[in-house]
Amino acid sequence: MHLSSPKASRRWPVCFLWFALTAPTCASDWPQFLGPARNGAYPGSDLADSWPKDGPPVLWKKKIGQGFSGPAVSSGKLILFHRLDDKETVESLDANNGKSFWSFDYPTGYRDDFGFDEGPRATPTISEGKVFTFGAEGVLHCLDLSTGKKIWSANVKSRFEAAKGFFGMACSPLIEGNAVLLNIGGANGAGVVAFDKANGRLLWKATEDEASYSSPVAATLDGRRYAFFFTRRGLVALDPSSGKVFFDFPWRPRIQASVSAAAPLVIDDLIFLSASYQTGAVLLRVKDNQVEKIWSNDDSLSNHYATSVYHDGFLYGFDGRQESGPSLRCVELKTGKVRWSEDRFGAGTVTLAGHTLLVLRENGELMLAPASPDGFKPAARAQVLPNGARAYPAVADGHIYARSKDALVCVDLRKPK
Repeated sequence: MHLSSPKASRRWPVCFLWFALTAPTCASDWPQFLGPARNGAYPGSDLADSWPKDGPPVLWKKKIGQGFSGPAVSSGKLILFHRLDDKETVESLDANNGKSFWSFDYPTGYRDDFGFDEGPRATPTISEGKVFTFGAEGVLHCLDLSTGKKIWSANVKSRFEAAKGFFGMACSPLIEGNAVLLNIGGANGAGVVAFDKANGRLLWKATEDEASYSSPVAATLDGRRYAFFFTRRGLVALDPSSGKVFFDFPWRPRIQASVSAAAPLVIDDLIFLSASYQTGAVLLRVKDNQVEKIWSNDDSLSNHYATSVYHDGFLYGFDGRQESGPSLRCVELKTGKVRWSEDRFGAGTVTLAGHTLLVLRENGELMLAPASPDGFKPAARAQVLPNGARAYPAVADGHIYARSKDALVCVDLRKPK
């Protein structure tokens, strides 16, 4: 393991393209996978509804290492998790300019069996002055946000016999109270585990489910707090404080060589689940600590990797497998009816910002469009990254932070002053 000073960690230069930004506020942080509410929505109201002809200003960019891990941003600090040579590396950057505050790394021997990227998959989580990262080989770290000093670590592969899966381990840590929750697919009842976030002590373990590539979410329904995991077998709802399983709902791909990666999406008392591989989407209602199916099909919105977003009665997301050129769609939540479909659109991610969709395509194009069931009508578009933008971006303080295979960029999306 290695902890370096800011000077030592500047292995690659930062290219400054603009003057310093305003320091991010806590209200506009993006501290974890899918944002502050873990639903893909940016809560700020400071984004412009159109861009200059030559695109929004690129404030800085930085060459980075391998990985599908998205950035996390809190209180002006951006946490980048990537692979440099044979080390998984956590870096704290100044969100204003990309300069490095600190860097922490440790050895990795991960090799991808299918020849894909060999960097970390899971997005870091920032909580109460700590950073939590989960590497492709199953090493969970808790670091001090200010200094990068290691507080504790846990290896779930060796401790719980967690399997590598098709593409390594990829669960973005969920913080609930004093617990760090992970979907790991370990043996002997360790499908889901919880660690004390202060010291790494195991709090509980639950289920025999294999791990998926989906990350958990938490929500309160009917006064009860739930943690929802979309495991390889289906939905599991449990008590985040004890690991007690309240209910489950089998929903898995129909072939073994498959990946379920979209997170559960909770809207009031409804849960939307989606997978590819001839399975499709299902809408569930939670009532009296039980679950009932509202609708399901494989024709509406079969998510592969990217999680859909919800706005005013409609879902917006990708239908179809990533490698097959998925469609971008709008689907009515209550019925599953497709309102519009941009066929063969290509893969990407969708972030909701007020009444607007921010669509980052895998080819590096960023698009701005109203979230409307009347059609997909982009108001602006700009090429912000080279091809290979598969990680989820972060939107914080009016800026989008996005990465491709080897580049991290900060783009100013704020309204003109």
